[in-house]
Amino acid sequence: MSKTWTVINEATRTRGKAARPSLWLAVLSLTAFVLLIALGVWQVERRVWKLALIERVEQRVHAAAQPIPLPASWPAVTAANDEYRHVTISGRFLHDRETLVQAVTEEGPGYWVLTPLQRGDGRLVLINRGFVPSERRDAATRQGANPDGQVEITGLLRVTEPKGGFLRNNVPQHNRWYSRDVAAIAAARGLHDVAPFFIDADAGSQTDGGPIGGLTVVSFPNNHLIYALTWFSLAFMLAGKLFVTFGGGLFRRKRFVHEPASGSDAAAHRTGSDAGTIVEPT
Repeated sequence: MSKTWTVINEATRTRGKAARPSLWLAVLSLTAFVLLIALGVWQVERRVWKLALIERVEQRVHAAAQPIPLPASWPAVTAANDEYRHVTISGRFLHDRETLVQAVTEEGPGYWVLTPLQRGDGRLVLINRGFVPSERRDAATRQGANPDGQVEITGLLRVTEPKGGFLRNNVPQHNRWYSRDVAAIAAARGLHDVAPFFIDADAGSQTDGGPIGGLTVVSFPNNHLIYALTWFSLAFMLAGKLFVTFGGGLFRRKRFVHEPASGSDAAAHRTGSDAGTIVEPT
């Protein structure tokens, strides 16, 4: 009988070791939990940054128009500090140097009309005069709406859009433009002393029959709260799994099997105190 109980005790210990989670699994699970929490905190911080950005841009858009930055400060113009500022500029359009950039707006598909504006000091600023549909792509269809002489333009300062649009690169040699890349457009049109930004003209600057201005979309996706809740939820679920896997045994009743001394007392001990373990006689 002693051998029988020894076998039972060994089997119980073997099952306990098999059910006990391994150390590497515990380490990986804890690492994943920390990573999920870090991602959630990062999204919370991103949300704070995005809300501040939206508030800052809203203030710029609705502020009174101010003269564009002085040429000496043009190299320091950045998206963070200057984009969407409400600005004003005066000069003379160079209509023979306009560039059409493909666009999709609330008016449908078509083109942005970018025309250099020459200031009194000779420097140039690209002006996005607005949108024209595909059937008005030919400049000859819009010549009557091109203002001559000195004009004053108000609009929003925009930073350059280098290389191209989404999944499409600009092809200057074929005059195909998918983004408003100031440097590339200036090089293709032989322009010099050009500001490193452009201006989206507002609706008040458009002429009868000319491009439709004031179509700038000022929108910043802000899904960071949803992302944060997702990461935190995953971390919570993982924490629950960790508790069940690694901590549940602390609250389960431990069962001990004792080897009896001898004879009928041993049989009575097995019958009365063994926690459900049945030993078949041999």
